[in-house]
Amino acid sequence: MRIRAFLLAAIVVSAWPSTADAQIYAWRDANGTLVLSDRPIDAPTDVYNVPGAPSYVTTRPAEDVPEREQYEGLIHEHATRQSLRPELVRAVIQVESGFNPRALSPKGAMGLMQLMPATAKSLGVNNPWDPAQNIRGGTVYLRRLLDEYDGNEELALAAYNAGSGAVARYGRRIPPYRETRDYVRRVGAAAGERSSRQKLIIYKTIEVLDGRAVPRYSSERPSSGTYQIVSR
Repeated sequence: MRIRAFLLAAIVVSAWPSTADAQIYAWRDANGTLVLSDRPIDAPTDVYNVPGAPSYVTTRPAEDVPEREQYEGLIHEHATRQSLRPELVRAVIQVESGFNPRALSPKGAMGLMQLMPATAKSLGVNNPWDPAQNIRGGTVYLRRLLDEYDGNEELALAAYNAGSGAVARYGRRIPPYRETRDYVRRVGAAAGERSSRQKLIIYKTIEVLDGRAVPRYSSERPSSGTYQIVSR
């Protein structure tokens, strides 16, 4: 049995392509940071040969991420539904997961917009690994935070990262946590500045469906009924 196992191993090694003598695994963590490892990870990845280095195999370049194109429709759809800037939603996804729908943080946050299990459940997200459900839930949550902080994107992002409780403890200011301050800065930079010449005004109305109050948002002023103005 030992001789057979040895012969089998020898055959496998001899038949193994020389380009696979070494492998590098790369992924983005919950903060969007590129991580490299010589050990496999439980996440989708593509492997290719590095030109000029036949003994090494690695993932494709981090900046080449065609997958993000397939999420543009969902980003625009749900950003529009929640009256959010698509740039802001796209930036949150970039920093949170690096556009990896299977991203899982050490704390248990899941998917593209890194929803915690309790948050996902409260938002009606049954499968946080599904991009459509994840982006829907993430944008609803982001909209709630913007309403809570009167349209202040920095405070909303701080709460998205550290929780509303942390923002409240520091007097509705960005908590002095390096991770949170860095997160707000990175998302803000990725989202870009809003035009100073245009002030976007969002009108919030409440519609009662089956005895349940459902908030509606629009950039157009309602022709009738009671509404709330939310400036961002």
